Amino acid sequence: MQNVAPEIEGYLAALNPGNERLARVAAEGEALGLPIVNPAVGRFLEALVVATGTRRVLEIGTANGYSALWLARSLPADGQILTLEINPERAAVARHHFEESGLADRVDVIVGDAARMVHKVAGPFDLIFNNGEKRQYGPLLNRLVSLLRPGGVLVTDNVLWNGEVVPGLVAPPRREPDDTAAIAEYNQRLAADERLVTSFLPVRDGLAVSVRRRI
Repeated sequence: MQNVAPEIEGYLAALNPGNERLARVAAEGEALGLPIVNPAVGRFLEALVVATGTRRVLEIGTANGYSALWLARSLPADGQILTLEINPERAAVARHHFEESGLADRVDVIVGDAARMVHKVAGPFDLIFNNGEKRQYGPLLNRLVSLLRPGGVLVTDNVLWNGEVVPGLVAPPRREPDDTAAIAEYNQRLAADERLVTSFLPVRDGLAVSVRRRI
């Protein structure tokens, strides 16, 4: 299920295609069946980096490095991305892409389970992109908020989960029910969390943009 007509998604993606290297990394991710973002989401993440004056980024879920490449493009020269990836083979592929793009000095890939690794990294971060294991969304929330600076932004991908967070909309369900339940519960927590101001956007598979309050 798509929230926006494929023709419109294609049109928007064509407006901000990135560059030839990004296109190759995206094609690789799709061929490997990796859970990568599309160019419209990548450009949105890059715009947030600029709008918020981001210098430090934490990413949960590196895959082949596609989203981190978008994030790194507009970081200042001394900016830093810490990206967590549980699969060492994927991490190696991502590192290759960062080196090839001349951005390796801005991106550190940490291999390990995000549930453990987020307690070993030190904040504050200006922007956190959460695109890892869906059943970890809820358990990681408090730690991720604590790592955000006041005014910092937490972006969570896949919050619509192919529409399956809406009971009965997709029949029969195509996604793992436990994942769907975890995302639906996470969305409710985001909406009710008084530490955050959250906007849910029907972009691609759904983005939640949560700003940590300054008070």
